[in-house]
Amino acid sequence: MKNIISGIITFFFLLFSTSAYSQVAKVESPDGQLKLSVDIKAGTPVYSVTYQGNPMLEDSPLGLTTNEGDFTTSMSFIESSKGEVAKTYTQAKIKHSFVEYQANSLKCTFSNADDKQISVLFQVSNNDIAFRYELPKWGETRACVVESETTGFSFPAQTKSFLSYMMRPMEGFARTSPSYESGYQANVSMDKNQSSEGYVFPGLFEVGENGWVLVSETGVRSTYCASHLSSFKDGVYTVEYPNPGQNNGFGSTGAQIGLPGVTSWRTITVGESLKPIVETTIPWDVVEPLYEPSQDYQFGRSTWSWIIWQDNSMNYDDQVKYIDLAAAMDFEFILIDAWWDTNIGYEKMEELIKYADDKGVGVFLWYNSNGAANDAFQTPLDKMNTSIARKKEMKWLKEVGVKGLKVDFLGGDKQETMRTYENILSDANDYGLMVNFHGATLPRGWERMYPNFVGSEAVLASEMLVFVQDVREKEAFYASLHPFMRNTVGSMEFGGVILNKYLNKGNKEGQKRLTTDIFQLATGVLFQNPVQFFALTPNNLTDVPDFELDFLRNIPTTWDETRFIDGYPGKYSVLARRSGEKWYIAGINAEKEVKKLTLALPMLAGQEVSFYNDKKDGTPYMKTVKVPKNGKLSVDIQPNGGFVLEIRD
Repeated sequence: MKNIISGIITFFFLLFSTSAYSQVAKVESPDGQLKLSVDIKAGTPVYSVTYQGNPMLEDSPLGLTTNEGDFTTSMSFIESSKGEVAKTYTQAKIKHSFVEYQANSLKCTFSNADDKQISVLFQVSNNDIAFRYELPKWGETRACVVESETTGFSFPAQTKSFLSYMMRPMEGFARTSPSYESGYQANVSMDKNQSSEGYVFPGLFEVGENGWVLVSETGVRSTYCASHLSSFKDGVYTVEYPNPGQNNGFGSTGAQIGLPGVTSWRTITVGESLKPIVETTIPWDVVEPLYEPSQDYQFGRSTWSWIIWQDNSMNYDDQVKYIDLAAAMDFEFILIDAWWDTNIGYEKMEELIKYADDKGVGVFLWYNSNGAANDAFQTPLDKMNTSIARKKEMKWLKEVGVKGLKVDFLGGDKQETMRTYENILSDANDYGLMVNFHGATLPRGWERMYPNFVGSEAVLASEMLVFVQDVREKEAFYASLHPFMRNTVGSMEFGGVILNKYLNKGNKEGQKRLTTDIFQLATGVLFQNPVQFFALTPNNLTDVPDFELDFLRNIPTTWDETRFIDGYPGKYSVLARRSGEKWYIAGINAEKEVKKLTLALPMLAGQEVSFYNDKKDGTPYMKTVKVPKNGKLSVDIQPNGGFVLEIRD
């Protein structure tokens, strides 16, 4: 009888304990609007998110699998602790130059069936959640391989998705994929997200009338792999590690870490409107610089012959023309692309760099990252893939006065490839060189982590406008998405602002541009990158209106503040950016009808501004307008067109 009574007491104790832990822990943002709950359901840790009382993420799984144990099932709650995070920082290369970050933190510790523990650290600010796994030492074990994650995102059923496909490995040009250069599924039901390779970060979701959610990751470096979203399965998207076929099958798909160790950060941005999505700084809030800059890097605008004049322009005389174009436009740089070593040569290149320097123009040089990862054949080749070759080349670059590199064809997200990115950046800083990546992955906090990083392509960029009719037809559609997705989490080196009517050297027939000149000028503001490689050609000095050239002579590439004004991804976008005391308002229209907007622009109230816009036939014009004292201004945006407002000096 005594044993029966004891058993009943134990049963009710366990029942009470389970009930007590039905919500293991909670944390909310400083303003109390964003709330996160952590629970254990059937042995699996889960988290959920509400904003302003509305569900934004339902129970979503947490956990990872390592070669030292499974931390996805049979998990038990051990303890939790709370704290506060407060920091301020300056960063010239992102959408805000001065950032104040405040968050409440929650650290939950769990154990698996083998009594090994892991923790999940959450930081919740007013519109953002960042979380990562923290792995302690397990006995004498000092290293492990993280093989996979079950980390998931479970949205309410009414959610619509905006996603870009992950490319299959070792396909595309010279087997260089994946390079984050796919199209988008926009405003579609989640059950249609069935891509076999999943979807790249960031992913944008409209949760019915509750608001918006952006998911991504940050803090990825040589100590971890990059990841992406799975297809939609069983009501959830999960974090997927790279396809084993990437990098020609070489390298682990997971992450090799020392213990104690941490994963990269998963980020979730939440808002009732798109304003917090556009203005978020969470990719940089939770990371720190990895090294000191070797010098004060200067950013700016650049000419670039290859995008319109292509491979045939890689000769001494044409590069002189583009240096002269940069000087005439008061641009800071010229980018000299592939084949320069073969067609111009190192000795003549030194003369060209000297000529550019005399004109006040700095030089970026293109390099192939390849040595063994794919079939990319453009030269210079085998200069960036090993430490010995890289340092020898960079020593020469510093001696002759080169300012930066464009490194191409780094397809893949494995940890092995992340090491290559970091090694190139770190070595380049030793020699005072900036680095821009092309044919590359999404930058994940790199503007802050690497002081000499000045952008990545990682988008269906301007080169595809030249090569693919479908991309030309969808140029405005894609452009209206980037401020809400790709460009809101990282610098985006698009290589745009094309003013040729035809995307070739002759500029008379062939690949016709389908967007207006003012659309192109607007993207110079909408698309953010600290060094902008604009697609102007020497003939533009005489065949486009002077007011367009004057605008580009003064357009900033770094910003002190960014504000969302209006828009809907896939339809239209209007942003405001401030450089110093000067505001620029830019918008584009991807719809087939004229977009009539009344914009609230308190920063321009009562001021005279230069107004750049399109006539009905697409002809560009510029006039002076005075913004009413109430700050509200009516603007019409033509289909495939744009507008810019600029405070008059």
